[in-house]
Amino acid sequence: MTHKLPPLPYDYSALEPHIDTRTMAVHHDKHHQAYVNNFNKALEGYPELQEKSTLYLLNDLDSVPEEIRSAVRNHGGGHANHTMFWNSLHYAGGGEPGGKLADAIGEAFGSFGDFKEAFSKAATTLFGVGWTWLCVDGEGNLLITTTANQDNPISQGLFPLLGLDVWEHAYYLKYENRRADYVAGWWNVVSWGFVAANLTAARVELGARDAAADVTKWAEDTWAKIDSVFSKSSDE
Repeated sequence: MTHKLPPLPYDYSALEPHIDTRTMAVHHDKHHQAYVNNFNKALEGYPELQEKSTLYLLNDLDSVPEEIRSAVRNHGGGHANHTMFWNSLHYAGGGEPGGKLADAIGEAFGSFGDFKEAFSKAATTLFGVGWTWLCVDGEGNLLITTTANQDNPISQGLFPLLGLDVWEHAYYLKYENRRADYVAGWWNVVSWGFVAANLTAARVELGARDAAADVTKWAEDTWAKIDSVFSKSSDE
């Protein structure tokens, strides 16, 4: 299986004025494409790994040969992170989530306002480059975490629901060094329907894991399904 750059689920200009057209084009066509190319290059000569989903490999980096482990972590992570990022954005997004997602956020953080403040602080104060995430842990609880570079929370045993790219290439053409302004604008295009779908998938799979007799088979099926969810956009 050769990994491919997924098309954006909207036009480059769809997220204006919060994320500008030029940034979307360069970020997707140049940066994400480079991660895909280097990920495929790393997997050359490893046909058994080429058949695994990106998230499955990131979930079990210890099983990846040491000579390509860093490349899979960095470039496979970049591919997975950006695929999720594009699909977590929508021109009709923003506002606040509803339903079970809203309940889960309230239970974990007190209120949506408290969550938004904590997430924004984590994103604006992350030193250097990386990502800020809303995740589900192994007990089904929501938490905010950050990762450096292109690390994905799956490698830490977490299910990512929402990720914010705070590498400068994600915002510098419009916002220059004003990361806080970029974060503030990003909230206006978050697709809460996509995040809610990820929460449902994560909790379903946690239940399946607890009931699974064949954990290895469960793991392969799980990461393939979650990979599929992360690759789909939501119009909600």
